[in-house]
Amino acid sequence: MLGGYRIEGRRAAEIAASVEQGVGSGSLAPGQLLPPMRELAIELGVNPNTVAAAYRTLRERGVIETAGRRGSRVRPAPPTTGRDHIRVEVPDGVRDLSSGNPDPALLPPLAPAFAAAAAAGDRDPVLYGDTAVDPALERLARSGLAADGVPEGPLAVLSGALDGVERVLAAHLKPGDTVAVEDPGWGRVFDLVPALGLRTVPVAIDDEGPLPDAVRRALAAGARALIVTDRAQNPTGAAVGAPRARALRAVLREHRDVLVIEDDHGHGIVDLPLHPLAGATRHWAFVRSVAKAYGPDLRLALLTGDAVTVGRVHGRQRLGPGWVSLLVQRAVVRLWTDGALDTAAVAAAYGGRRDAVIAALAERGVRAHGRSGMNVWVPVPDETGAVARLLQAGWAVAPGARFRLGAPPGVRITVATLSAQEAAPLADAVAAALGPEPARSYV
Repeated sequence: MLGGYRIEGRRAAEIAASVEQGVGSGSLAPGQLLPPMRELAIELGVNPNTVAAAYRTLRERGVIETAGRRGSRVRPAPPTTGRDHIRVEVPDGVRDLSSGNPDPALLPPLAPAFAAAAAAGDRDPVLYGDTAVDPALERLARSGLAADGVPEGPLAVLSGALDGVERVLAAHLKPGDTVAVEDPGWGRVFDLVPALGLRTVPVAIDDEGPLPDAVRRALAAGARALIVTDRAQNPTGAAVGAPRARALRAVLREHRDVLVIEDDHGHGIVDLPLHPLAGATRHWAFVRSVAKAYGPDLRLALLTGDAVTVGRVHGRQRLGPGWVSLLVQRAVVRLWTDGALDTAAVAAAYGGRRDAVIAALAERGVRAHGRSGMNVWVPVPDETGAVARLLQAGWAVAPGARFRLGAPPGVRITVATLSAQEAAPLADAVAAALGPEPARSYV
């Protein structure tokens, strides 16, 4: 049953660790059926309750899933492997459009900002017990959030958007709770939710974001949290417009106890206005990252929300890392105040590259999506075949399986570094890779 891998251990923790080791090494593959609890208990010479406790731990960690009489299996994408393993190896000479990275040429220089921040730190060193949020950063952040219509709330600084999402989920939910997530959506979220012992329920989207009826069904079925990407949705480029935001807020007002988490990681690279959902429920969190606009290694995100949510995040942060480096915070302040980034020019550059690819594909009868951000999503009838044929033609794109739960197949094309001259050859290759069979959209 286990292909030669032997689960070991006498205690529940040891048995769980043995299974995790097998999953992490690849000896236990995604979808692998595990032995029934009584059978494994006899084999190991332990009480069945010990195996039951080990399996329960593995479920809470998102490593396995149980389907009643059909038994327990390794999850399709357990957190010990993650969806990052669903990728293509890019050979030399192949154009890599699979990474999801911003264009390095559009990132501002960081050295002057960090030099100024370091000099200030030398004059007045940060010590234990100092403020966790730089006052200048807080003023600028609050001003920007207020201008975008985000309700006023306490502010926290975290190490990136996903750090914020994780801390908010952990602050509010307990193992076994269900989280509604966009489908297609961010693969890291699909990994994170089960890693916290939570369950995912997919919510269909279109170019305007989550479909209100799909959200209503998920919440009516018991989802305790909803994660929404406001703009530059990964992988589809969806962006929540004003009418959709009104419709979603109406649905959320019917479920006031649901936790709403908004991810605005596209801030600084999009030219579409923000239409936040914050405040439609009692508990909400809004996360704004600087990674896409200023560089992925600048690990900083702003978090605001209701007082209870942010207070819980602050409390847990104090017990762990304590704070995000004030050196990084002050460097971000300098980047903002010095105008190191022309956000309008950056948004226009990404928008022009997206539009060129989508238009070229449309001329060849291929429908694609990309309303904002740096990615284009192309529905395909045969995902594996399309990725392989594109690779043979000299183009590497991301397999849609990294970003899907139940949505139809597709591929993600990162256009961040695509030149105007490459749009037509890329579209030719995509059209040839898809063949004559039309693909469905992602809804």
